Amino acid sequence: MWSFRDWCISRQLWWGHRIPAYFVSIRGREKGNDACDDSWVVARTEAEAMQKAIKKFNVPQSEITLHQDEDVLDTWFSSALFPISIFGWPKQTKDLKEFYPGTLLETGYDILFFWVAKMVFLCQKLTGKLPFTDIYLHSVIRDAHGRKMSKSLGNVIDPLDVINGISLERLHNKLLSSNLDPAEVQRAKEGQKRDYPNGIPECGTDALRFALCAYAAQGRDINLDVLRIQGYRHFCNKIWNACRFVMMTLGKDFEAEPEFKINKMATEVDLWILSRLSTAVRLCNDAFENYEFSKATTACYNFWLYELCDVYLECIKPVMRDADPEVQSATQRVLCFCVDSALRLIAPFMPFITEELWQRLPAGGHDKRQSICVAPYPESEQYNWADTAVDNRIQFAMSVVKAVRSLRASFDLTAKTKLDCIYVLSNDSEVADDLKRCAEMIAVLSTCNSVKINSNEYPLKGCVRFPVSDKCRIILPIEGVVDISKELKKLSLKKQKIQAQMEQLLEQMKGEDYLKTPEHIRYANEQKHLEFDNALEEITATENALRVSAEDAE
Repeated sequence: MWSFRDWCISRQLWWGHRIPAYFVSIRGREKGNDACDDSWVVARTEAEAMQKAIKKFNVPQSEITLHQDEDVLDTWFSSALFPISIFGWPKQTKDLKEFYPGTLLETGYDILFFWVAKMVFLCQKLTGKLPFTDIYLHSVIRDAHGRKMSKSLGNVIDPLDVINGISLERLHNKLLSSNLDPAEVQRAKEGQKRDYPNGIPECGTDALRFALCAYAAQGRDINLDVLRIQGYRHFCNKIWNACRFVMMTLGKDFEAEPEFKINKMATEVDLWILSRLSTAVRLCNDAFENYEFSKATTACYNFWLYELCDVYLECIKPVMRDADPEVQSATQRVLCFCVDSALRLIAPFMPFITEELWQRLPAGGHDKRQSICVAPYPESEQYNWADTAVDNRIQFAMSVVKAVRSLRASFDLTAKTKLDCIYVLSNDSEVADDLKRCAEMIAVLSTCNSVKINSNEYPLKGCVRFPVSDKCRIILPIEGVVDISKELKKLSLKKQKIQAQMEQLLEQMKGEDYLKTPEHIRYANEQKHLEFDNALEEITATENALRVSAEDAE
């Protein structure tokens, strides 16, 4: 900012703001030197330039010919005018009066001087007002290996290729049509083969937008991994399929309430999803307030995937199939309200899929706007159903579900194998009461017909006992379903294989030159070691449970 130098603002480009300088030719006089300032006038319009020329050369208009300079302003000079030029400046248009100045500028830290400072200088000088009050600096996108994207490296990812998808062959063809040196082309080709052996899959605009906002937590640099973007495309599919299920569950005749209120027939899981929605709304609003966009994407992702889809939608299936009509009606209203709110919550990150789905929902607690883009965003004050007690009850119930699912996975029991009953024992009356309120939910998510809490009817033989916590354990009848001796042999072989892999990894980590290994590889090895530890711990717990069951059977 302190080393000022002259700046040539003239560029020979095909497009841009044409330089407002006019060369003056006077009839009957020798043509002036276009390199001499004396032959030029600078003006906002040709009419203004003519008046300046008449005054400067003291000749009538009929003897003057004006030729505007064909060059355009330097890109950064034109960009500096962006906040006002888009609204019609220098004309005092309605848009300029209504929308200028703005509030927030979003840009990269690498062009703070080239663009941001120049916008401040010029706009303040030309309008007397700062163009914005806040600046949000986004990260710079790098490739998956942390290298800056560069045409000379041939590792630039075209956003349209991520949106629409592209084959490896077409990626290679793009390199061949570039100005890269043949040797660099070959190196870039090898890099493309390594990073995109099957090309870049079609991910769509919403998945790309969501990924870039989710990446914001990385700081000044983003190491862009296309596979992660593809994962968010699958997330879009999940939202789409969830909403299809919602439409079917609501039915054609469903009418949403003008103002949502909790019905007295609402179930425990209804109250829970409203509590989780309230938490998600609060987290998103706080994140937007503090420009922590990755926290907002995480809140939306967790609510949609792990709470709405994985738990709530599964739990309401038997309700909509078998429950009392009044309970069904209450659940439908909660379902419609939650999905309507969740679509508006995630809309800034995924505007296209949410627009399509939201338009198909019945009008909810607000008048149906022309677009979700102008619908009111959920605000924390309107969502005051957060309930810690309900959250804790469901969280503990989910720990029981997780334990049952872990045992089922250990015995290779698929979802088609429905267990008749699960017994849950607790030495704490409060925990037992909480579990009774969640028994139906545990049964649905554990794929069994019923759950009995602190029942004395459980069989003494042919069962697996598994601790959930110091206050609770489950008893899983497996007689006739699982061959215990066969399972023990299988677990023993699996354990030996993991132990061998773990020993091999430890030998590698103890090597003299291990500290010279790149940090990301060392981190990956540490994570792998932790996974081995957890797997061995889980196998040991399952073996112990099976051995107890085998002893009981004898």
